[in-house]
Amino acid sequence: MLPVLKAADFASDQDVRWCPGCGDYSILAQMKKILPDLGVPREKTVFISGIGCSSRFPYYMNTYGMHSIHGRAPTFATGLKSTRPDLMVWVITGDGDALSIGGNHFIHLLRRNVDLNIVLFNNRIYGLTKGQYSPTSTEGQVTKSTPMGSIDHPLNPLSIALAAEGTFVARSIDAHVKHLGETLKRAANHKGTSLVEVYQNCNVFNDGAMAYAQEKKQRADNVVELEHGKPLIFGSKSDKGIRLVGSRLEIVNLADVAVDDLLIHDEKEPNPAIQMMLARMRYPEMPEPIGVLRSVEGVATYNDQINEQVELAKQKKGVGDLQKLFSTGDTWQVA
Repeated sequence: MLPVLKAADFASDQDVRWCPGCGDYSILAQMKKILPDLGVPREKTVFISGIGCSSRFPYYMNTYGMHSIHGRAPTFATGLKSTRPDLMVWVITGDGDALSIGGNHFIHLLRRNVDLNIVLFNNRIYGLTKGQYSPTSTEGQVTKSTPMGSIDHPLNPLSIALAAEGTFVARSIDAHVKHLGETLKRAANHKGTSLVEVYQNCNVFNDGAMAYAQEKKQRADNVVELEHGKPLIFGSKSDKGIRLVGSRLEIVNLADVAVDDLLIHDEKEPNPAIQMMLARMRYPEMPEPIGVLRSVEGVATYNDQINEQVELAKQKKGVGDLQKLFSTGDTWQVA
């Protein structure tokens, strides 16, 4: 009989070296909390990270892990899952690691639908290198590398994932711990690539950047929690809703509009058009969505298909001989 694991069993013996008050602690705690419920042994669990504050994560998990190179965690993870499909693989990344130097790898991982999970820590800043603007920094944001304010248009991780037709796309918040744990668990149980963007406060270099969503007293008026099959209702008094009018979304007051007129969330719709509209809702003009925007089942995974091709090749041609392959075809002898 296998031992029953607890959250503490997934904690390594390493000192956690994030800044006191960093949102990363919350993500780490929720990850350790949900893993025992998944029933996957520690020796079958792997965390792969790139470079950044978030990328210390594998050191703090009592599982297998790899601290890889900047932006390339998706490539290592793809190779590992393809050759060891029995493993549960997590990619831990940040807004800079995933969306700047790693942007191309991030997109291709999503479109291939490799059966693994991505947790993207989004604090809208480069924290490890001490406060430069990142791909998700807001326009006008003053940082060490943008002293007169950023003129870049920020990337939206959810929009990118939906454009790549990722099969599971979600967002949560470091301070909303129950929601975060439930979202991570859903991502882990999805067959295919799952992306969970987490709004994570960097209290040293970008403190309060997402306070409108993170602080409980503000959250209800600035965030709409998505639930499949339910209308989009938000507000501290649950008195506001989101309605679809033609090709745009608008805020309505429930004193003036019936609940039946509100948009009903459908995370299982294969066409990502409305899900993309939700992803584009940005504070302060609109409440920002948290929860699962998209969860589409039945899409073939990259790792399953590549292993099917390998088995088919073996059936047709037999098991390969690497040394024979090296000596086949055009060869040259170098004097």
